[in-house]
Amino acid sequence: MQQLARWLGLGARPPRRALVSRRVQGIPPSGIRKFFDLLSTMEGVISLGVGEPDFTTPWHISEAAIAALGQGYTMYTSNYGLLELRQEVARYLKERYGLAYDPKTEILITTGVSEGIDLAMRAILDPGDEVMCPEPSYVSYMPCVALAGGVFVPIPTREEDDFRVRASALQARATARTRAIMMGYPNNPTGAVMGRGDLFGVAEVAARHSLLVVSDEIYERLVYDEKHTCFASLPGMQERTILLGGFSKSYAMTGWRVGYACARAEIIEAMMKVHQYTMLCAPVMAQMAALEALRTGDKDVEEMRADYDRRRRVMVAGLREIGLPCFEPRGAFYAFPSIKGTGLTSAEFAEKLLFEEKVAAVPGSAFGESGEGYLRCCYATSLGEIEEALARMGRFLRRHKQ
Repeated sequence: MQQLARWLGLGARPPRRALVSRRVQGIPPSGIRKFFDLLSTMEGVISLGVGEPDFTTPWHISEAAIAALGQGYTMYTSNYGLLELRQEVARYLKERYGLAYDPKTEILITTGVSEGIDLAMRAILDPGDEVMCPEPSYVSYMPCVALAGGVFVPIPTREEDDFRVRASALQARATARTRAIMMGYPNNPTGAVMGRGDLFGVAEVAARHSLLVVSDEIYERLVYDEKHTCFASLPGMQERTILLGGFSKSYAMTGWRVGYACARAEIIEAMMKVHQYTMLCAPVMAQMAALEALRTGDKDVEEMRADYDRRRRVMVAGLREIGLPCFEPRGAFYAFPSIKGTGLTSAEFAEKLLFEEKVAAVPGSAFGESGEGYLRCCYATSLGEIEEALARMGRFLRRHKQ
């Protein structure tokens, strides 16, 4: 009977454990979501917060997915993704950046770049491995490192340096446990870009310490006044780089959830192992839409980029005019003005602005300690709404002027 009781778990109980793992408990909720939970309960709010194009997906891209459904494309694809799409990604990267990837072994289609970040971290990190990352940084980077058992090492960037990471700062923080550098340029939240010369410095640090570089280039088509340099295209860097790209921002396809990862075959195979057991594959109809985007979407991208550029200029000029110093962003679709002169913290400023003037923006502190004193304002909304938001922000600042 005692043995039966033990089998049934009726004996002495083990010490009570928390229901949630310590690793997950240690990850804070996204600072962005807090404001958009509030936003969903309010009317008349102008949102400068969500990093999402206000354009709809170009119709010919959506039509390709509709046609795919009509043709019976409702099944699984290879865990690596449609070979035809991988071949098109390879062609695109070859023509645009001179990169040569084998579509069969060195390209993985992911469920958005967000999944690509997670897969990359889980594929390359062992417990305690360190990942250096310029900060302010996209909100997913730190949690993905932590969930993979790694240690996130923020490398602060400064407005005086145009929020570009300096090689000397990376070199100073590199240790025997450093495994990789996480790069996100054009940058979310600052809109900063890295020039080719700056990237050479990062490449030298990576080579010196035998590091991998995870380069999130989701905004690579949204660059203004200069040319984007793909990190993997630097001499000797393709073999060290996990290149992440996708369709959400440039093609206005956020809800389709399609991205890609390119790297050495052994890294892609490792990422695929995690992908096959957690996601299996990206939705086939979304992959067909991405295929159409790569083949025929260049004109759409350029039209949207030109429109974002107009909005960028209005946003930056308007912020400066109402008294918020603003570094000039040269990529993505974010402005990152300083609110230090108000005496409010970033969170206080954003919350008061939302409740008093119904303008939603994201406190810079949501993107790391280096973001404190700034506010992320997304200009992927209409010019009319940008101008009205600026008017409301000006009124807010006049009330809160020190």
